[in-house]
Amino acid sequence: MTELGELAGRLRRFAEVRDWEQFHTPKNLAMALAGEVGELLAELQWLTPEESATIMDDPQAAARLRSEIADVMIYLTRLADTLGVDLAEAAHAKLDESERRYTVESYRGSARKAPPLA
Repeated sequence: MTELGELAGRLRRFAEVRDWEQFHTPKNLAMALAGEVGELLAELQWLTPEESATIMDDPQAAARLRSEIADVMIYLTRLADTLGVDLAEAAHAKLDESERRYTVESYRGSARKAPPLA
């Protein structure tokens, strides 16, 4: 089993023994995920680009950031598990698509978006 699979299983058991599956609907998990992403953003919101690049140098800020990143990962993993989505497989498929859409020759050093797929 992969590390993501082990994490999903641990989160599933965590919810089961607390009888929380009833609350872990896709809608609720997606909303919780959005809330946690907001908390992650709040840690970075008013920093300059330079400050955000060195945030891990501040032990207190680094601890807060790690905690928020963990919350995002936990809710994303739980949402994917609830929906039967293999996160690693989905991410690889999306990266394959992005490699086709954003060729090195056309997009190296560019932040522009690719045209929508037909």
